[in-house]
Amino acid sequence: MDTENGTRWLSDEEQRAWRAHLEVSRLLMHQLERDLQPFGLTNNDYEILVNLSESEDHRMRMSDLATATLQSKSRLSHQITRMETAGLVRRENCESDRRGLFAVLTDQGWETMREVAPHHVASVREHFIDLLSPEDLKALYAALAPVAKRLRTTRGRA
Repeated sequence: MDTENGTRWLSDEEQRAWRAHLEVSRLLMHQLERDLQPFGLTNNDYEILVNLSESEDHRMRMSDLATATLQSKSRLSHQITRMETAGLVRRENCESDRRGLFAVLTDQGWETMREVAPHHVASVREHFIDLLSPEDLKALYAALAPVAKRLRTTRGRA
């Protein structure tokens, strides 16, 4: 329904889809967080560990890691400090840029990833993947990929 000020309000079907997306996103992230708690990790911790474990030499520039995890540099710095205290990561200076820092996955961080990843995947399967048919997963990906692409482009990360 359009109003005189040009607002394109959501139809009933659009509103149902939007609200279902919001509810699933919140509930799923809450459940995944709960399933990481026995390992002493948060979703943010796990995301950082994943990014570092998948990067060359298990290291990333702090600025790139902040971008990859959608965190401010300041918030990421606090997160990395906490993870350093836990022995999961360490900071290293960047030789080519004196102001630059790397976050590096430690041996303990790698072992933590190896221990936690199977449990995390099982949680993702239980609470998301296994509830959808292969056709639903394909349709979901087809529907969400253009949204993700648009949002990455908006952020300047196409």
